[in-house]
Formats: sequence, structure tokens, C-alpha cells
Amino acid sequence: MLPSDRDVRVCFVGDSYVAGVGDETALGWVGRVVAASAARGLPLTAYNLGVRRDTAADVAARVAREVAPRLREAPEPRVVVSFGVNDTVLDGGAPRLSVDETLAALGRVGVVVRDELDVPLLVVGPVSVADVEQDVRIARLDDALAAEAGRLGIPYVGVFGATSRDEAWGDAVVAGDGYHPGASGYEILAGLVTEPLLDWIADPGDSHHERHSKHP
Repeated sequence: MLPSDRDVRVCFVGDSYVAGVGDETALGWVGRVVAASAARGLPLTAYNLGVRRDTAADVAARVAREVAPRLREAPEPRVVVSFGVNDTVLDGGAPRLSVDETLAALGRVGVVVRDELDVPLLVVGPVSVADVEQDVRIARLDDALAAEAGRLGIPYVGVFGATSRDEAWGDAVVAGDGYHPGASGYEILAGLVTEPLLDWIADPGDSHHERHSKHP
């Protein structure tokens, strides 16, 4: 397949799952998605902006300063954000962020990325972990995020339900640190997000977003 002459640049912003923590191949799900896109003839300029322990509020606080310089000259920019697991970690007996605080952070991300930077945005939801009580909180947050993203008109790729039911995912997480799987787990996660992500990335969208012709 001949490579596309499109110039698509994607910022992946989020937590340790975006960074691919625990993956001995150093690919994570982001690297696998980028490789799959290239294999289909659409090479991407991809920026991995995952930070360990980041909550939705942390992502919202840094997304503008990290995304803007990377996408300033992009003919076809995209931003993918993913967060949620760290929001549900207990700190002093309460989650680090309430559901409402996470939803408010999503709203701030939407304002910055879509309204101020004029860049298409997609959200990948949180995964299941090896803690039954935390999974209850993650499930509640996932439902709320999906509903809020729908209300805001932001594409949402939910992965909690599939990962919570997948024994191989659960085994990979347990074999890791209880949160992060190794390569086999990230392969599962990439399998859940690749098709919807690449369908979204492959769509040129409104020509309004194709703001420039060619840039080095």
C-alpha cells in the first residue's frame, strides 16, 4: 500500500497507560495504534504525552501548553486524551477526584482543544485494574465520562467493560503491578482502540481543519 500524502499529527495526552508503563516492548497501546496506521498507508506524526499518576485535572492543566507547539503548523491535527484510573485512587479515604471533578476537567480539555486550539478531540476511557472496589469506582466514572462526552459531542472509546471481562487482560494486570500489564495486555488494549481510533484519524473531516498545505 502506498503511503498517504496527508500530514496528520496526533498528540496522545494522558496517564501511565498512554505512556505504556509496564510494556517490555516499549510500544504501549499508542505505539501499536501508530504502527497499525502506518501499515494501512497513513503514517502519523505522533507525540506521546503520557505522565504517570496524572488525573483528568492534571491533563486539563497542561494540555494547552503541551499540545499547542506540537500542532501549531499541523495541516491535520488531532488530540487523543485518556485518563480516569488515577482519579479513582483513594487518597485519605476519598478518590483523588470526584466524578464531577473529572467531568469538569473533561469540559476544560474540550474548551482548550476544540474551541481555543480548533483541533478535533477524542477520548479513550479508563481500563479495569486488579482491585474489585476500585473497579466499581472506575465503572461508575466510565459511564459518566461516556455520557458527558456524548453530551459535549466528543467521540468516546470505552474500554472498561471489555477489559473487566477479559481474563487475559486481568491475568496480565495481575502479573504486572496490579495496574499496568505487560506487552500482552497492551496488545489487548490496542485491539480495542485501534479500529475506532483509526477510523476517526483517517477521516479528513471538515476542510476547516486542513489549515495549511505542506510543512516540514
